Formats: sequence, structure tokens, C-alpha cells
Amino acid sequence: MLLSRRAVTAGLLASSLLPALPLAADTQRMPTRGFAIPGWISADPLPPSNETLMALRHKGFETVRLPIDFRDIGSDPLEPIEIALRMLSKAGFRTILDVHMGDASANEITSAWQSLAPLLADTDPDTVFAELLNEPQFETSDWLSLRASIAAIVRHRAPKHVLLWGPARVQGIWELEHEPPLDDDNSIAVVHYYWPMGFTHQCETWMRSAYSRFQDLPFPARYSDRPVQALANTLEPSGRSILETEFKTNWTTAAIAEHFATAAAWSRRHGIPLMLGEFGAARFCADAQSRATWTRAVREAAEFNGIGWVYWEVDRGFGFVTDRARHNSFDEGVIDALLS
Repeated sequence: MLLSRRAVTAGLLASSLLPALPLAADTQRMPTRGFAIPGWISADPLPPSNETLMALRHKGFETVRLPIDFRDIGSDPLEPIEIALRMLSKAGFRTILDVHMGDASANEITSAWQSLAPLLADTDPDTVFAELLNEPQFETSDWLSLRASIAAIVRHRAPKHVLLWGPARVQGIWELEHEPPLDDDNSIAVVHYYWPMGFTHQCETWMRSAYSRFQDLPFPARYSDRPVQALANTLEPSGRSILETEFKTNWTTAAIAEHFATAAAWSRRHGIPLMLGEFGAARFCADAQSRATWTRAVREAAEFNGIGWVYWEVDRGFGFVTDRARHNSFDEGVIDALLS
């Protein structure tokens, strides 16, 4: 997950909200009911314990998204990926191999797939999926060219694997309207969803944005609600203006449902399946009930429209596990919102 999402809310509000009927997802080819495990494949790896994986599989999770940045792995990048794939397969998970390389150049991304494609080719196409690039930080025209190039690299070695791709630059739902689908019949479009950012990113610690000064905001909410006004009274004019912008649309489950109806309409128009590859609410200062309510609303909106989903992330700021390396405490409220 790249966190340059200052324009997310404005983009969502600008999108046209079209009515949509539920879509029937292909459960055999659509990864869903998943979570991401960032940091597992890295120079300083943080693998989950077998006990944690087995417990989460037992709860009903089916898919793991495995972010990979080849710049962080070392001299033998494929070995840790192979180990992770074996571990996930043994636990009964499907896996998304997610090339997650931030501001990498086109050459670096192409090189990553040239290394990864042979390994992918040796996996089961029904259980391992290829995500071409997380949040492509390119102009649309440049991304379309690169997308076609890396899809061709993967297809040369792995003709039967499902390809996952998302629109430039942050994979927002509204960005689908600006990008044609990949010319591949065995592909799935992937979007990310963090609306409203004022709720999902309150008290954030990594962007040093206005959201880092937001706290104690509930979901659902209106600008006139007491907690929102209490926060507004503590903010300087620029922060208060951003908070007001966040509430151009009230924070409701109905608004979330409309956003996913829009995405589903795009999916039907283009005849391509759609997946929610990231969503989540930071746990720093959101109250537990609001966080669970938001999570459930997004998950249910996705499922109603036949959209598979993967939550960001298993632990850390957005997670529901205290420590991936130990089978200890889980946030049952978030897990229940995701799976029940």
C-alpha cells in the first residue's frame, strides 16, 4: 500500500454513482476472503508462525496477498518466496504474488517479473495469482504500455495464471473510468478503498498529513456530530478545511454501497471481474465499534456486487493480529466484521 492518497476522497466524490445489480463472482478464479502480509519477503523478513496461519485459515480466511519488492530481498530473491508459497499452501491458502515496488522504474519492474515469472510458472494456476504491480505510480499512458509489457512476460511463462492489475496511480475506484481493461481474458481488475480517509487514516504516523491530527472520529458520522465538532475546534484553519472537505458526503454505509455499485457497473460494462485488493482502517485511535462497522460495510458492499476482497493488513497499523510470529491475541471484532 502506497500512502500518497491525499486525493482519494475528492476522486470518490467526483465519480458518478450508477445503480448496479449484484454480480456473480467466479469463485474458482476469484481470490477473496483474504489479508495481506507485508514485510514477510524482505531483507529483514517477518514471517508469520504456522500456528497463526492455521488459526486464521480455521477462522475462514482463504487468501494471502504477499507483497514483494525485489529491491529489498537480497542475492537470492526466489528462495524466500518459494518458502512462503510452500508454507501458505500447506496451511490451505491461495496466494497473490504482488509486485509491490513503490516508485520503482519501469526497468526495475520489468526485471522483477523476468525473475518471478519462472517461479510462477511452476505453481498451480488455481491457487497462485500474479498481481502485476501495486498502485502503479505512472501516468496512465506510460502505465498502459508497461502493463502490456509485463503481462506479456508473465504470459510467456505462465499462460494459465490469472493476472491481476489496477489503474494508475493509487488504484482508486474512480480511476477505473480513466483506464481500459488489460487485453487478456484471464485477468481481474483490482481497486483499493480507504474512504473516508479522515476515518481510516486518523492518527496516522507515516505521511505526516492532516490525518495525523484527526482523532476520535466515529463511523458513521456527519460533520455536525459532536465528536467531529470537538475535533474541528482543536484544528488550525487548514486542518479544519480538510476536515470539512472530508464531509462533503456524510460518512455512511449507504455511501460506501454506492461507490461499489459504481465499480460493479464498470465491471459489467467491460465484462471483466473486479476485486478489492486493499481496504482497512487504522487501529491507532478509531474506536473498536466504528472500525468494525466500517470494515463490515465495505466487505458487505464488495460481496453484494460479486467483488472478491483482501484486507490490508494482518497486523501492524491496520491489522487484527497482535503479533504474526506468535499465536496470541486476535481482534475478534474486525475478524467477525470480515467473515460473519
